[in-house]
Amino acid sequence: MIALGVESTADNLGIGIVTSDKQVLANILDIHVPQEGGIHPREAARHHSENMGTAIKKALDTAGVTGKDIDIIAFAQGPGLGPCLRTGATSARALAAYLGKPLVGVNHCVAHVEVGRMATGAEDPLTLYVSGGNTMVSGYESGRYRIFGETLDIAIGNCLDTFARAAGLEYPGGPDIERKAKLGEKLIPLPYTVKGMDLSYSGLLTAITGELETGKHSVEDLCFSLQETAYAMLGEITERALAHTGKPELLLTGGVAANKRLAGIVNDIAEEHGAEPFIVPIRLAADNGAMIAWTGIEAYNAGVRTPVETSHVNPNWRMDQVEVPWRS
Repeated sequence: MIALGVESTADNLGIGIVTSDKQVLANILDIHVPQEGGIHPREAARHHSENMGTAIKKALDTAGVTGKDIDIIAFAQGPGLGPCLRTGATSARALAAYLGKPLVGVNHCVAHVEVGRMATGAEDPLTLYVSGGNTMVSGYESGRYRIFGETLDIAIGNCLDTFARAAGLEYPGGPDIERKAKLGEKLIPLPYTVKGMDLSYSGLLTAITGELETGKHSVEDLCFSLQETAYAMLGEITERALAHTGKPELLLTGGVAANKRLAGIVNDIAEEHGAEPFIVPIRLAADNGAMIAWTGIEAYNAGVRTPVETSHVNPNWRMDQVEVPWRS
């Protein structure tokens, strides 16, 4: 079986083609980079609309298949930015109707975990999922992915990107912050906000931006302090969840999973608790179409279908609201 997946939840337009025996035949990314500021949903949606046809053609050509070879069309149904989600869903519906193929709506967050399991061989991991729009610790239990801890306001990736813009660093901010953090020498006291199993980054962002504006600290020290504080918070709730669930594996995924400092923390936590650590390769950890295609295959094989009349997008579709029959 071959699935084509459409990922369009935010600034990444991704078209992936994956087989049921876990071969990623194509994983095309076309990223909308705003001229200034953060993601503008309508501009990102316009970008996706303008580049959708080209991206699909490139994916088919890369995979060496035609539309007739595709068995199912999967698309990110939520969560995400409404205009971007609707652009992807509309394209997926049109493609499914044109080719006469089944349509499968996929939860974006579940897809991150499932492609992580596919890529690493992890079977039943506790997952730390960190990206521009989501920050959560989850694990499978009784038919669904349960959330054991999450951000109460902004996601870690959003925090990093916003600080990077204020500091005049590259977009997205994570890689440049990581490079400069390696040169930092001083740990600046910053708000550390963990509330039970949840965390908050808005106070940290306000404080680090304020420190930047004073001009008293080097950018390198600010980046070092931001990383150490933000990732220590993630480490705390992840370690608690791992101790609570007793999961045998710990999986790190999402765009921020590319950060070596965070990966090191995850490895240390796993070792401390006798769990096996897995870090998802960045090409599959960041938002991409292959993760949607693969999760579409899993859902389809478990009997999941998405009729056109119920294929409306849900920008607030929580991970723990999704039935996961393929793991029952």
